Amino acid sequence: MFKKFATYCKACYEELAFKTTWPTRKELTHTAIVVLIASIVIALIVFVEDTVFDNLMKLIYHS
Repeated sequence: MFKKFATYCKACYEELAFKTTWPTRKELTHTAIVVLIASIVIALIVFVEDTVFDNLMKLIYHS
């Protein structure tokens, strides 16, 4: 059982060390900025929808 675990760990290390391509700093920065902008846009859309829905419900129930 320990031998299987050691073999698994070795295979994982070899894949991470030799078979995985890691992004460059420029690629990583670009991707992080894209994710940040997308998150902000989605948050703003949800905020606007929530505000519109809240005002609509207030209009319906307080009339």
